[in-house]
Amino acid sequence: METRIDLDTAVDLTRTGDVWVFRGDSPGDRAIRLTTNSPVNHVGMAVVIEDLPPLMWHAELGRSLPDMWTGQHQRGVQLHDLRDAVLTWSNRYGQRAWLRQLDHEVDREMEDAVLKTIARLDGTPFPSTARLAGRWLRGRVPQLRRGNRDLELETAYCAEVVAITYEEMGLLSSKHRPSHYDPGSFWSGDDLPLAKGASLGDEIAITIPPA
Repeated sequence: METRIDLDTAVDLTRTGDVWVFRGDSPGDRAIRLTTNSPVNHVGMAVVIEDLPPLMWHAELGRSLPDMWTGQHQRGVQLHDLRDAVLTWSNRYGQRAWLRQLDHEVDREMEDAVLKTIARLDGTPFPSTARLAGRWLRGRVPQLRRGNRDLELETAYCAEVVAITYEEMGLLSSKHRPSHYDPGSFWSGDDLPLAKGASLGDEIAITIPPA
C-alpha cells in the first residue's frame, strides 16, 4: 500500500536534497510527460539550511509566488517557500505530490554547493515545450561534456536544475548532460545512478489540506 502523510508532516521531515515530484492532468502536464516519456511532469529539490524555512528549488513557467532569492515574482528557475509551492502546485495547478527522501548526510560543503548553484541559476528562463523536447533529445545523445558549459544555461527546465544541483553536491556523475534527465529520472521506476552511496527512498504521497 502507498505510504501517505500530510503536508505539514512532510515539510517538517524534508531535508536538503530530498526531491518532490508532481503529476497533473492538464494539457501542458500531459505534453511534458509525452515529450520526455516520463510518468511525472515536475520535480523540485528541498533546500533546508540553518534558520531558513524549508524551500523548494525548481523551475516553472508560472510566477505565482515570490522568489526567496530575489524577492521578485519571476518565471523560470525559482526558490520558493516549500509549503507554499506544494500548495500552489496542488490546489492551483491540480497536481498530486510525492516526497522522496535523500538517504545521505548533507554536510556544510554540500550546502555551500547548493547556495552557489542557486546564485548562478536563479532566474534562468524556462524553455518552450518544443525547445524542452529538443534539449531532452540532445541530452540523450552520448558525448563528452566540456568543462562547465552546461552550468551557464540560456534556459533550464526543472529536472536540469535538480540534476545540476546534485552534480555540484557530488551526488550525481557528470557523465551525462543535465538535459539527459527528465522529471521521471527522479521517480523510483528509473535507475538514477547516485554517487557516494546515496539513494532516494520510495515515494511518500502527500495529503494536501483543503484550499
